[in-house]
Amino acid sequence: MNDQLLAEIHVEDLEGTRAVAGALAGVLRAGDLVLLTGELGAGKTAFTQALAAALGVVGPVTSPTFTLARSYPCAGGVELVHADIYRLEQLAEVVDLGLPEQLEEGALAVVEWGERGAPALLPEHLAVALTPGADDDERWIEVRPVGDPWVGRWPAVLAALAPLDEAPLDEAPPDEAPLDEAPPGGAPPGGAAGGGP
Repeated sequence: MNDQLLAEIHVEDLEGTRAVAGALAGVLRAGDLVLLTGELGAGKTAFTQALAAALGVVGPVTSPTFTLARSYPCAGGVELVHADIYRLEQLAEVVDLGLPEQLEEGALAVVEWGERGAPALLPEHLAVALTPGADDDERWIEVRPVGDPWVGRWPAVLAALAPLDEAPLDEAPPDEAPLDEAPPGGAPPGGAAGGGP
C-alpha cells in the first residue's frame, strides 16, 4: 500500500456518507473490490446501501451478516456482491465465498469487515474506513488505493471525492488531535486509550 495516497473526507450526517458512497460508485467498474472497515455501528451497511443505489440496484439492500453474501443486479448488467465476513473465523471460510472468482466473471464486490479477509481476497482493492465522530451521524471516511491498478485510477477517485469534504482545513480526525491537547475525559496527552475488538 502506498501510504502517501489517502483521501480523508469529513461528513456531518448520513446524507454526507451517502454522498461519498455515491461518488465512489461513479468510478467503480466490473471486477472491482471495495473493502470496508469500521467498528460496529460505523455505517458500513449504510455506506453499501448508498453505493448500491448509486449503481442502480432496485429494492432494499440488507446486511448479509447471517447469509454472509448477497448479490444484486445493477444497472448495465453488472452484479454487485455484498459480503459481511464479521462472523468468519478462518481465512479458508473467506476463500469458500468465491469472491475472486465472481470478480473475474465480471461482478463487483463490497466486503464489510474487509480487513479480516484481505489476505484471502484480491490484493488490488479500494480500502474505505469509516470512523464515527463526536455526533451520532458524523463520520471521518478514509479512502486508500491498494495495488497498482487502483493507484493508476487514483486521480479519478480524487476528482470524484473533491467536492464532498466538509472538514475545515485545520480540522483533524478524532484520533489525530494535537499532542498538547487532552482528549475527552481529561486523560493526559500520550495516555493509552482503551478499545474493544
